Amino acid sequence: MSTLDVLVIAAHPDDAEISAGGTILRLVDAGARVGILDITRGEMGTRGTKEDRDAEARRATEILGLTWRGNLDLPDGRVEVTVESRERLARHLRELQPELVLSHHLDDPHPDHEASARLAKEAWYLSGLKQLAKITGGPDAKRPRQLAHFQSHTHFEPTFVVDIEPVWERKREAILAYATQLAGADTKDDGKHFLYGVDILERVETKARAYGERIGGRFGEPILCREPVSFADPLLRWLAGPSR
Repeated sequence: MSTLDVLVIAAHPDDAEISAGGTILRLVDAGARVGILDITRGEMGTRGTKEDRDAEARRATEILGLTWRGNLDLPDGRVEVTVESRERLARHLRELQPELVLSHHLDDPHPDHEASARLAKEAWYLSGLKQLAKITGGPDAKRPRQLAHFQSHTHFEPTFVVDIEPVWERKREAILAYATQLAGADTKDDGKHFLYGVDILERVETKARAYGERIGGRFGEPILCREPVSFADPLLRWLAGPSR
């Protein structure tokens, strides 16, 4: 298993692409080793089999240029924070050794998103406990330096906004890799979520433009950090961007 600079923890395949795809691409383009750990396979979705979703995730992984992608294989629609799930995720963190972890916001109204955020938060803490590492086996204790959150359904005042204009088209392509979750390309509803009738790409673009405007750019992604960020950090200093 490769070690990473950044690990994105997302409830379902496509969550990371929709909410943090631009940030992921900017990090990869800056030379960071980035991975995604999907908590479920999205098997409870009305359209698309587990195998379909796996294939779509592989395609999106290629577009994003990820170093690693894995799945915790928790049941879709029933993600719970348990002793077992916390320890499994903590072991992944010790093995992958990321400096930065990105996940959903803790107040996200989607039950799986909220549970995945809590799971990430608790596993982040447990990954640094030396005695737990001895009990459960595996790599030595190592806690990521920073735990931060991307925005899905819950709006928050961000710590910073990532300028994603240079990678906007590739983010869009990564979202489109999840064809089963969108209407068919040969229909007038191309880009709309098949279940909710919402044009996902339009919604993502509207949000990205709103945050881009706040930083004097075209497209942006909001990130909320749990701790103060030092921009002397070589993994994060580029995020500050030029003053406008």
